[in-house]
Amino acid sequence: MDTIKKVKLGSQGLVIPMEGLGCMGMTGIVGNDMYGPVNENEAISTIHRGLELGMNFLDTADLYGPLLNERLVGKGIKGNRDKYIVATKFGWEIDDNDQITWQINGKPEYVKKAIDRSLKNLGVDYVDLYYLHRVDPNTPIEETVGAMAELVKSGKVRYIGLSEASAETVRRAHNIHPITALQSEYSLFEREIETLGIFETLKELGIGFVSYSPIGRGFLSGEIKSPDDFSPTDTRRALPRFIGDAFYKNLELVEEINKMALEKGVTSTQLALAWLFSKGVVPIPGTKRRKYLEENIKASEIVLAQTEIERLESIVPLGSVTGGRYDDSGMAVSYTHLRAHETVL
Repeated sequence: MDTIKKVKLGSQGLVIPMEGLGCMGMTGIVGNDMYGPVNENEAISTIHRGLELGMNFLDTADLYGPLLNERLVGKGIKGNRDKYIVATKFGWEIDDNDQITWQINGKPEYVKKAIDRSLKNLGVDYVDLYYLHRVDPNTPIEETVGAMAELVKSGKVRYIGLSEASAETVRRAHNIHPITALQSEYSLFEREIETLGIFETLKELGIGFVSYSPIGRGFLSGEIKSPDDFSPTDTRRALPRFIGDAFYKNLELVEEINKMALEKGVTSTQLALAWLFSKGVVPIPGTKRRKYLEENIKASEIVLAQTEIERLESIVPLGSVTGGRYDDSGMAVSYTHLRAHETVL
């Protein structure tokens, strides 16, 4: 298998593989296993296999665990730090007892506290890409990004990014310090971002886009046939689009994608990733197994014809997915709802 192609992320100089490795599922969050049982040794072996194949762009966050994911990634990259591109995030407040308060904190003093904790947990001197995980509605984005800019000056961070931020928030942030990347949910199954002017803003400002949950939280793999396929602690059980009738309506869409994948001789996951590559974004599919990592990397070799792209988008047109991507509390901090704050701050 050839190593994966490299691309520029944004216009500030960061070069990464065209696909990254989402590490969240390697630990889950606060007792939830997210996507099934975890095995630390296999997870670390997956990180190592990624490096062998050129997929050395790792995505983590202090929220995951909390803190456990950064520590696991730290074990995975130990001895080879310079060969990896490490992205982590802060913003969901974690107190001095390592507990999540479920408040978002973008205050400058917390920015400094969070990076020092992440550097310690990762066992590194710097982070390649540091994201604000969610925008703090009570702190002007200019103040948060101003503090992040100080981290760049001090050498603790190379590039900065935002997650789940609206076009206007991105623009305001970029006026303070160049933003390298925006990370938000985007997949065949979640296309709302296309309607919000975000891609146009990113193109204008020279900012890259990183897609999390590119396989629709695993649903687009075609391997989930019933809500009972989720383990008892899997957080997807609480997400509106995976509950009751919504699950089965959405499953009908997935089955059509599966048919197309079979016709093309690829997996549904690979087809979903190939669609994202056609959009010029960098997906970060999460996996904790080498087998799926290799399958995901092979997707980077697939080139879709325009007719195939159009067919996929006709199977899952904008607004066709039933149920929200988060529950009410999760949606309250998404880019969709945060737009209401922009005229206030």
